[in-house]
Amino acid sequence: MTFKEAFEAMKHGAKVKLPSWAGYWFWSIPAQSILMHTKDGNDIDIRQTEIPDYTFGNIGSDEWIFATGENCPALGGMNMFSFSEAIKQVKKKRKVTRLLHGTEWHLQLAYGDYSFAHGREEFRFTSDDAIIILVHDGDKDVCGREKAEQYVPTQEDMLAEDWVFAEQED
Repeated sequence: MTFKEAFEAMKHGAKVKLPSWAGYWFWSIPAQSILMHTKDGNDIDIRQTEIPDYTFGNIGSDEWIFATGENCPALGGMNMFSFSEAIKQVKKKRKVTRLLHGTEWHLQLAYGDYSFAHGREEFRFTSDDAIIILVHDGDKDVCGREKAEQYVPTQEDMLAEDWVFAEQED
């Protein structure tokens, strides 16, 4: 939903969030303001934000959702999001996976020299390129590094809504 819709919902008692958030926003009648409930359990008046650029950037989003006990860690749930949100998080250098796959693998952004075999061809990426790689958790190559390959999404991955963070937030 748009922020306008989210704001109206907050004024009627709803808690809202962006898909990747552990916390949520809600309307406080006594403060006559939006309070930001953080992943740490703190309530911060939006007028006291320390990072206005981030806060106003969030307000500009049209991806607001209702925060529930299923999708919000601060309410006892788990963050699950779409493929498009997963890719956004990878670009922010976060590791993501499908809930379906647990800890078998995760996606991450990679820089550096990588070479991948695809059929009979070998592709090489230099340190100036960033690519999304699929890391097979626990599998090591001969040098002791986690095995990785260039990620090519399947249609199932692109349509899935069960993307989660592969690591806990700090």
